[in-house]
Amino acid sequence: MHASNVDLASTPGIYYALAYGLSALLYIHMNRQRSFRFRLPAAAAAWLFLCVFMMLTDRVQMVWFVPCMMVDVCLIFLMIFISCSMPLINRIYFTAQAFLVGEFAASLEWQLFYFGLTRMGVPLNIWTNLLFLVPCHGIVFGIMYILERRFQESNESLVITKRHLLPAFSITIIIFALSNISYVLNNTPFSSQLTAEIFTIHTLTDLGGLAILFSYRMVIQEAQRQKEIDSLQHVVTQQYENYRISEESIDLINRKYHDLKHQIAYLKSDISDVEKRSMLEGMEEDIRQYEVQNQTGNHVVDTILMEKRNRGDKLGIQMTMAADGTAMSFLPVMDICSLLGNGLDNAIEAAAKIENPEERLVSLSIGRHKGFLRICLENRFRGQVLLRDGIPAETSKEDKNFHGYGVKSMKNIVEKHGGSMKIETDGGWFRLLILLPIP
Repeated sequence: MHASNVDLASTPGIYYALAYGLSALLYIHMNRQRSFRFRLPAAAAAWLFLCVFMMLTDRVQMVWFVPCMMVDVCLIFLMIFISCSMPLINRIYFTAQAFLVGEFAASLEWQLFYFGLTRMGVPLNIWTNLLFLVPCHGIVFGIMYILERRFQESNESLVITKRHLLPAFSITIIIFALSNISYVLNNTPFSSQLTAEIFTIHTLTDLGGLAILFSYRMVIQEAQRQKEIDSLQHVVTQQYENYRISEESIDLINRKYHDLKHQIAYLKSDISDVEKRSMLEGMEEDIRQYEVQNQTGNHVVDTILMEKRNRGDKLGIQMTMAADGTAMSFLPVMDICSLLGNGLDNAIEAAAKIENPEERLVSLSIGRHKGFLRICLENRFRGQVLLRDGIPAETSKEDKNFHGYGVKSMKNIVEKHGGSMKIETDGGWFRLLILLPIP
């Protein structure tokens, strides 16, 4: 069969269906659910239906072209929707990207095959077509896999909003319209009547659109990353400011206690009543206990623990603290504020929600262990805590914008110092364990 006896001016629909399905599978693989194997038959059925539908509508009249393409896109979306665990808007966004990747792969493969037929004299049959299709798709989808793999972690935390979705869909629609304009209108400045040029316009336009859409996603991810950095810095700064306020308050209390000791000494010298002397001695003993419980060897740790203990007392929380503050002396003040401040704030918040006052328990231990700084913080809690990437996935705070940033800030500090952080829940206890190597 000679190439001149076959209409090669447009890529057969089955090749687009194949490319669309492979593209959808690429994004499904990068974002699939744990139960994907149970959803695979449904996704495969949607792909099979897509192939059959595109074969039946391959030479459809132009008036039905756009409705048929909408059905194709819906079937791509169905594959992604069935198999992926990301939010709905993210699935819609990746449907648009999968569609453009499929458009480019199918157009490139058929253009190369057409070049081989017309310029290289290769025979027109299924086997020579496979010689072009397999390596072409392998290269296109291989490159896309490498790119998506590089940004996979960012994709998991990617938040696409309706504001982001409109430009993405506009890019997709415009690129699709420009790449197919020669098939619909051949008398415009952007269209061509020559088959080779039509394929070139189609392929290069799809490539440009894919690059634009991918770059747009990188812009979204960079903006979100910067927002997260700003939020983490806000959390750290907030904890440091809390520490500064607490330090000033506790300094005032210390001065008052110092004055009180002199007053007690004066009263003891002038009053001989045994009962009053006993009461004054008791007050003096309270002062000694106050001084002992706030002498960890680290002024920053002393200040934070005193402020959190006072807060816990107001909420009826029993707090047990055994802290060697000198073990944290190698850490910057900001890091100490973030680790202890965020950890104790979360623990107190969780314990305060327990109705039974006797079960409102928080325990903190800080010390050295085999060359490591060991921080163990435990608190009672009610309900369930879902962990995602080692961080609680839900929040009960009114301000959802800063959900998880306290724990993320702690995690960043731990990683910065080459340590490890582990969160466990067991029997109504929430346990946070931090190990940092001591220089």
